[in-house]
Amino acid sequence: MRSVALITGASAGIGAALAHTFAQNGHEVVLTARREPELKALADAISLGGHKRPHVIPIDLAAPDAPDAPGRLDHELSSRGMELAYVVNNAGFGLLGLAADLDRAQQLNMIDLNIRTLTDFSLRWVDSLARNRGGILNVASIAAFMPGPHMAVYHATKAYVLSFSEALQIELAPRGVRVTALCPGPVPTEFMDRAGIPKDYFPRFLGRSAARVARDGYKGLMQGRRVVVPGAANKILTVVVRLLPRWLVLILAGAGKA
Repeated sequence: MRSVALITGASAGIGAALAHTFAQNGHEVVLTARREPELKALADAISLGGHKRPHVIPIDLAAPDAPDAPGRLDHELSSRGMELAYVVNNAGFGLLGLAADLDRAQQLNMIDLNIRTLTDFSLRWVDSLARNRGGILNVASIAAFMPGPHMAVYHATKAYVLSFSEALQIELAPRGVRVTALCPGPVPTEFMDRAGIPKDYFPRFLGRSAARVARDGYKGLMQGRRVVVPGAANKILTVVVRLLPRWLVLILAGAGKA
């Protein structure tokens, strides 16, 4: 069995950047997302860069009619003689708007992908990760540190990811498995378009490129860090919101939002 790193939501943005970063550091990579052409183009680009061409397994983890997508992916990996050393749970999405006004089915689908699938993937291959002394990188957000009016469900899902990852790190440490929660601020990727977020919605000083976020996340995972918050401004923000009264954080988080 060959040891590989699985990256979900790898077709663009932070996921694609993480694929490049893992490949550049000598890992054999498996890419999965719903868009096969984008995955193949990414695999080609990584190969042209002189690295081993990633394996492409197109699966829509968010499809409501595909509840056994994780099981299908597990079968694909086994049939190709691969076992996981690293799991990167990057797949996820957000939606901007009032929770009561947004489509309820889409928000429930968000919970399934951001929480249920991530939890499944974090636990499904623990034995394999332990054999390979590997780890789990769960992509959360600075949204995990505060409630978010106008993105209420998204913030709540990322709060779960952070809490779950921190606890899992303690539980799996005796087995030699590292668990890191990567909590970036705003990153200019397709995520923003899908969520319906205008380009000037977040303060510019909080922004950071997908490539830099990926490098920070990879380095933190390899160092066994529990939480990685890329960028000084974002680090300061996550500290400040924990010091302020909750009611004030809610007011500030909802100020000026439409």
